[in-house]
Amino acid sequence: MHTVWKGAISFGLVHVPVKMFTATEDKDVHLRYIHKPCGTPISYVRSCPHCDRPAEWEEITRGYEYEKGRFVLFDDEELEAIKPETARTIQIIDFVSLEEIDPLYYQKTYYLSPDQAGGGAYSLLLEAMRQSGRIGIAKVAIRSKSSLAAIRVKDNCICMETMFYPDEIRSLQGVPNLPEQINVNERELSMARLLIDQLTAPFDPSKYTDDYRVALLDAIGRKVAGESADVVTAPAAERTNVIDLMAALQASLEAVKPTPADRGAAGGAGRPAAAGAAGTAGAGAAGTAG
Repeated sequence: MHTVWKGAISFGLVHVPVKMFTATEDKDVHLRYIHKPCGTPISYVRSCPHCDRPAEWEEITRGYEYEKGRFVLFDDEELEAIKPETARTIQIIDFVSLEEIDPLYYQKTYYLSPDQAGGGAYSLLLEAMRQSGRIGIAKVAIRSKSSLAAIRVKDNCICMETMFYPDEIRSLQGVPNLPEQINVNERELSMARLLIDQLTAPFDPSKYTDDYRVALLDAIGRKVAGESADVVTAPAAERTNVIDLMAALQASLEAVKPTPADRGAAGGAGRPAAAGAAGTAGAGAAGTAG
């Protein structure tokens, strides 16, 4: 696994050095846009519509649009200076019960492993949390984004779930057509509860698969194996160095092309000399052939 963050878990006066690893992976089958007539992938370039030219990385900064069309700009040094102290620390603020947290708050899961000589403190925190049945609520900053986080135990690993802040959760009042009062038929309710009971089973994640991904990969395999007309090869990119060489040769020819003044100064001497040279070359060639 690739380390995405290094720092420490901090609670009270305890400091636990850890490394962070992404616990999940995206297995979506990503399709690219292809120019169908020639099979070339469509690329997207950074360009400025005002300057009508590509924008180089060194010309790009970041800004916040505080009014329509008006931005306040920040360079990297300014953003680095205002990073929170949690940029290298997972600061546990409280310990709570897992049941108190609505899953709506959860974003992404990470595994935390002990770093350097932090194995003892890591094991201590892990076992203390396991026996208490509590999880930690912490603040952390990853890649310039500050998040709440839930610190919990999974088997012999401490996990971290990044969480949304409360003001990032949209209000239910914005959801249309929600019932103001719940009125149901008791008989229908009993039947619905009976159906739920019949479908209730222990959670087994291995039972669930992404049927669309499986079907799409199967369709891709069939097209490749059958050499379908939909299997195309993108044309090789043109060698820009050839274009540059032609331009250089053309420029060189233009530079040495004699001007009308040069031809006038030479007079007629150039033509006999050329003719003489041609005659000598012709004679030499004839002599050799004879």
